[in-house]
Amino acid sequence: MNSTETPRPPLPPFDAESAAKKVRLAEDAWNTRSPEKVALAYTPDSTWRNRSEFLTGRPAIVEFLTRKWSKEHDYRLIKELWAFHGNRIAVRFAYEWHDAAGHWFRSYGNENWEFDAHGFMQRRIASINDLPISESDRKYHWPLGRRPDAHPSLSDLGL
Repeated sequence: MNSTETPRPPLPPFDAESAAKKVRLAEDAWNTRSPEKVALAYTPDSTWRNRSEFLTGRPAIVEFLTRKWSKEHDYRLIKELWAFHGNRIAVRFAYEWHDAAGHWFRSYGNENWEFDAHGFMQRRIASINDLPISESDRKYHWPLGRRPDAHPSLSDLGL
C-alpha cells in the first residue's frame, strides 16, 4: 500500500456480510467503466490473470480495462459471492455487452481474489467464457452505471 492511501474496507478476515459487501463494491466500481477508479482497488503491484492475459500493476490494469471497455459496449455486470475464507473471496459473475457491429454477448466467469491487510486486492484470477445472445435474450436493462438494489441477482435470474 502506498503511504498516502487509506485502507479500503471491508478488511480481511472476511465474514459473510463483509465478503458480500466487498463483492458489491467491486461490482459497483466495474459498472462505472472507469479504468482509473477500478484500478485504485488493487495494490500497486497487483497481479492478474484475465482469460489468457497476465498483468502486473495498476498501469497495466488501467490499460487493460481501457482496451476492454472500448470493445465491450453497454457493459453491465452482476457479481455474486461464491465463497470466502480469511483474506480470499471467490466470485461468480455474468456481464452483458455488445460489440461495434451490435452483436450481443453474455460473458460468464469466476474470479478468485486475494486481499492485503488494508483491503486492496493483490491478486485476481479470472476465467471467462463468452456466449453470443440475441438482443431479446438480454436480462440486464438498467441504465448504465450501478445495478439498482431491486434488480435480480444472478441466482434470481437463474444464471
